[in-house]
Amino acid sequence: MIIGTTRELKNHEYRVGLTPGNVAAYVAKGHSVLVKTGAGEGAGFTDEAYKAAGAQILPTPAEVFARADMIVKVKEPEPCEYGYLRKGQILYTYLHLAANPELADVLMKKGVNAVAFETITDPAGNLPCLRPMSQIAGRLSIQEGAKYLEKEFGGRGILLGGVPGVERGKIVIIGGGVAGTYAAKAAVGIDAQVTLLEINPNRLAYLEDIFGASVTTLYSTEENIRKALAEADLVIGSVLVPGGKTPRLVRREHLKLMKKGAVIVDIAIDQGGCCESSHVTVHDDPIFIEEGIVHYCVGNMPGAVPYTSTVALSNATIRYGMMIADMGLENAVKADPGLGNGLNIYAGQCTNRNVAKALDLVYVNANEAVK
Repeated sequence: MIIGTTRELKNHEYRVGLTPGNVAAYVAKGHSVLVKTGAGEGAGFTDEAYKAAGAQILPTPAEVFARADMIVKVKEPEPCEYGYLRKGQILYTYLHLAANPELADVLMKKGVNAVAFETITDPAGNLPCLRPMSQIAGRLSIQEGAKYLEKEFGGRGILLGGVPGVERGKIVIIGGGVAGTYAAKAAVGIDAQVTLLEINPNRLAYLEDIFGASVTTLYSTEENIRKALAEADLVIGSVLVPGGKTPRLVRREHLKLMKKGAVIVDIAIDQGGCCESSHVTVHDDPIFIEEGIVHYCVGNMPGAVPYTSTVALSNATIRYGMMIADMGLENAVKADPGLGNGLNIYAGQCTNRNVAKALDLVYVNANEAVK
């Protein structure tokens, strides 16, 4: 198979779909790899490193797309890249189609076979290709939230860890999945007061076990959300519905309950956000203020730390990419039901139940589609 990767075009997105190590792994199995000039520079990987690993360097993304059977990216294609896509081509990347109906329509009309990192599952039902970015986004959420609590940015002027004689800042984390857990780890590490809300009782028990008295865990109800928001200096929204739209648990009316200058970091923004007042922002213009509340809603948070993010992501995605290259997409989906869950669009059909529900599309089972 011919595998290709290009430079990401999203605002301040420096990650890249393949590392030189990935290239070497594909080449060792007899596959060919095409890399657009400068694709890995932002993450610290030179064209020379890709060449040494066995890749062919091409000058334009159009040439990579035109020749590659499978395109491996990090983020969804930008509109200027839609014209490069072609029927039968495999697109292997983060897609977040529930929040991007235009892209879903393009992929279906063009007959692109799209595999989304964020909906691939392992035998335990976990999301192995989403996990590393959730871990990074969780840690970054505290780092960014602490920054935008500074008065200069419209924040309350709170130091989350406090100092002797001054109350520590209060962090509220809504959602106790991977991102929420890593946010809690970072929050505990800076000595903030931490409250974590989660709707799954088993997950709550697990979080209580690992954090003990350092985190207050609450069952996620409207009443508990309202109480927690009223006390919060920093709110982390980390709710996830795999492939589907995120529920809006923080509504506009809730903003009036919050302290002026409090900060919301909406990690869930790729899937629409869990705050009603959220909208996607970018790294060079990351915040806006509404009802006196600072909102940070960057859609590609891990892009701020591209080396760490690229290596962590490629460690998770190479396994499934290699399966597709070695076996062909159809046989790989049949062999691994978890990879089948990652198939969002196939031959003009929507093959992920949550995406279909979110976009009001007809759902076709992945195994039935690839027969």
